[in-house]
Amino acid sequence: MGIILKLAFLFFIGCILGWCLELFFRRFISKNNPERRWINPGFLIGPYLPLYGTGLAALYIMASLEDTLPIHGIAQKIVVFVGMAVAMTLIEYITGEIFIRHLKVKLWDYSEEWGNIKGIICPKFSLAWALLGGAYYFLVHPYILEALSWLSDNLAFSFVIGFFYGVFVIDVCYSFNVVDKVKKYAKENDIVVRYDEFKSELAQNIKLETQKSKFIFIFGTVQPLTEALKSYKDKLEQLQNMNISDYRKKLKK
Repeated sequence: MGIILKLAFLFFIGCILGWCLELFFRRFISKNNPERRWINPGFLIGPYLPLYGTGLAALYIMASLEDTLPIHGIAQKIVVFVGMAVAMTLIEYITGEIFIRHLKVKLWDYSEEWGNIKGIICPKFSLAWALLGGAYYFLVHPYILEALSWLSDNLAFSFVIGFFYGVFVIDVCYSFNVVDKVKKYAKENDIVVRYDEFKSELAQNIKLETQKSKFIFIFGTVQPLTEALKSYKDKLEQLQNMNISDYRKKLKK
């Protein structure tokens, strides 16, 4: 099987599993969601996160190159783990920087974490990436080749991957259209939109009985996007008179 098909498969799996991981993390663990709402993570509509798909492909490449290192034993493992953490942190930083600088959207915010850089990366989550890299190295990578071999023997499954990428491309086009509208409003009003907080603002307008079924299609709410952005901007202006922690507590009320 060509390396392109292998990486396409890994990107597909990483996107889905990463979305599931983030979904439950934000529902049960994240301190930025005190009301424990179901919030669709990321900026896409469907159940996938490209950041994790890219990360899984990168982890596979790094683990596959392990034997090319000039060192062996424990030192080799340490270099691989550190490399995985650095690679994932770099992917996270580049993604966050692109969205903030060019789209005026902040997909996540580590501003309250120690040692953070622009609220995009921080030591705490770099450590989390290292742990995920370790879990992949020990629990997944030894068997990934078997899975890829199975895929090569069952080429009909490539139809599933093709279907995924077809839907994925449509979703990306639609979602970037939404983000472009957010970007225009943000530039006109000189703000950066924290996407999770903005989606939470939209979620408050969904009726309780339909909230669980519509949380994925959050942008299908009856409230116009510009109206929701204006409401979000009005709350951001309260930052002038309170610190960030007090503001976020008020925003979640």
